[in-house]
Amino acid sequence: MSVSTGTRGETVPTVPPGNLAVDTADVSALLERGRTLSTPVLRAAVDRLASPMDTVAAYHFGWIDAQGNPADGDGGKAVRPALALLSAEAAGAAPEVGVPGAVAVELVHNFSLLHDDLMDGDEQRRHRDTVWKVHGPAQAILVGDALFALANEILLEIGTVEAGRATRRLTTASRKLIDGQAQDISYEHRERVTVEECLEMEGNKTGALLACAVSIGAVLGGADDRTADKLEEYGYHLGLAFQAVDDLLGIWGDPEATGKQTWSDLRQRKKSLPVVAALAAGGEASERLGELLAADAKSNEFDSFSEEEFAFRAALIEEAGGREWTSQEARRQHAVAIAALDEVDMPARVRAQLVALADFVVVRKR
Repeated sequence: MSVSTGTRGETVPTVPPGNLAVDTADVSALLERGRTLSTPVLRAAVDRLASPMDTVAAYHFGWIDAQGNPADGDGGKAVRPALALLSAEAAGAAPEVGVPGAVAVELVHNFSLLHDDLMDGDEQRRHRDTVWKVHGPAQAILVGDALFALANEILLEIGTVEAGRATRRLTTASRKLIDGQAQDISYEHRERVTVEECLEMEGNKTGALLACAVSIGAVLGGADDRTADKLEEYGYHLGLAFQAVDDLLGIWGDPEATGKQTWSDLRQRKKSLPVVAALAAGGEASERLGELLAADAKSNEFDSFSEEEFAFRAALIEEAGGREWTSQEARRQHAVAIAALDEVDMPARVRAQLVALADFVVVRKR
């Protein structure tokens, strides 16, 4: 393993690009198992909602189209349900024990997506119009709130001590997720955000719920707090790696793969990791980028920028080193996540599968 010096000045471990060999068949099977076991319970939960919220939620999950006809839409990668089932197995329980946790985490995740799409003004998610665009802002808010309530209901109705412990972890993760979204929005209106602030925000917005996903099944399976905490450590750093990759895709991702506009994060003025790392790097490209962002904060003409202007900004970020630093940070967080697994006594097969999922997150294309 080599080392590199990050924007923050410390020496960090990095994983050479060639060292991540992902068994895509194994990962695909894990993701599919998560969908297969959790989707019927998820559908049953959504069916509890009053009309038209049940229909709006079904559209969001890709089960129906905008006209209400059955559809086989893209429901996402299902990383969180897969982690929740593996979490149960890490504690020596059957994967089915983790299903209520998988569903609860997925409900909270989708609550956040519904609200985030509205707050960010995103019109596309998973290659289709977002809920607020089709059904209006009020329904997006209401359905998001309903999914959040359902998540806690699904866990608490189990009625065990373990379910209470799991609910506590979920509510804490949910509060951190909301904290992260609030930080993300506030940063859009600031000229400068430090790398440390950005990592804290992304740890809240993405890391907290992934951390919960990879501990909640273990808690439902009777694991002690130390085991759950170590699994959360893995999930938290995996979440930071996941978000770092998302930040790269948010600027340089192929719209055909991401389902979003070109330069989507730049359009929303997001202070994502590539941007803040580029601003902290120093040098001509960094200074020019800083000047442009400072001018943006004082201007109302941002929405009229051309594609060439966004491409120029993306090139400045790359020239200043923001793209490469973020790629290395994703690998650093990946390495920290894997190291946390060494502190958990679990079947070797389960550990290997958690490693495979972590590898998938770092090298994924979408």
